[in-house]
Amino acid sequence: MTDLDPVIHAQARLRVVSALSVLREDDKVSFPRLQDSLRMTAGNLSVHLRKLEDAGYVEVTKTHQGRTPATFVRLTRRGRLAFEEYQEALRALLNPHPTAPPATQRRTEGPPTSLEEKS
Repeated sequence: MTDLDPVIHAQARLRVVSALSVLREDDKVSFPRLQDSLRMTAGNLSVHLRKLEDAGYVEVTKTHQGRTPATFVRLTRRGRLAFEEYQEALRALLNPHPTAPPATQRRTEGPPTSLEEKS
């Protein structure tokens, strides 16, 4: 069984990577917009972005727009690949026997169990 990537698996970092994964490959989002969409404090988001940046999963670009500092974040190719692998590992963990029918289809006779809807 594949292990879940511990860099991505932390709840806050999973939220960050998931949010960035919906952007096109070369698109980036401003730090304030990402912070607002994730409803995270600036400090908390910064700490998690640093861990993701250290792993090579995100790229943080600091620049200026006029005289105002601006920070942009994007998911790197390595980050996209790591997130895809994370999703595959999670699917494998949740469904270890992909050829077996779902649990709702396995049981066809007998009284309903506590998990099945009683009619």
